[in-house]
Amino acid sequence: MSNRTLNLTDTLYDYVLAHSLREQPAQSALREATRGHERASMQISPEQGQFMALLVKLMGATNAIEVGVFTGYSALAVALALPPQGRLLACDLSAEYTDIARRYWAQAGVADKIDLRLGPALETLRAHLHDGEAGLYDFAFIDADKTGYDAYYECCLQLVRPGGLILLDNTLREGKVTARADNADTAAIQALNIKLRQDERIDLSLLPLSDGLTLARRR
Repeated sequence: MSNRTLNLTDTLYDYVLAHSLREQPAQSALREATRGHERASMQISPEQGQFMALLVKLMGATNAIEVGVFTGYSALAVALALPPQGRLLACDLSAEYTDIARRYWAQAGVADKIDLRLGPALETLRAHLHDGEAGLYDFAFIDADKTGYDAYYECCLQLVRPGGLILLDNTLREGKVTARADNADTAAIQALNIKLRQDERIDLSLLPLSDGLTLARRR
């Protein structure tokens, strides 16, 4: 028995992947294609993607949102977990990054499930709220510019149904959240973590998974 989370060594992390990870070929290929990218650290870990997919299935989610796509691994994990009629609204600014994503979504046979919107995510989310989609979504994943997290969260909280789940990535900021913020991104996450802890609209869990993954269930 342990009363705190284990510190994962490289050997133990490799064991976790070897004894748990189940990827489709397109997922493995996308991870490999992104490995040499200059911004490869922006991609979520494979065990996080598998965890998110499990949550989507456990919820029976049909409609999902992603804010921040990059090369598309997290969107791919979620889309594969959605039922055939499921849809993922994916928001990003970069055609360059998401062109990579599109290739692997097509390879996996889920491109028709993903509605990619290029442009400022906040504008996209607000447009869907304006179109009457409040409460339509089951699941949302936020992994974009950290100073925008609070606004994305507020929109997603309206877009997901009661009982719906919002995930926020990088909420531990490589441990920097425990010290005085050295940049605007860390300061934004510190402020948001305090806000979420006090937010009575949600049930909350901050997991030390990857770089910190916060789960907020709308009450």
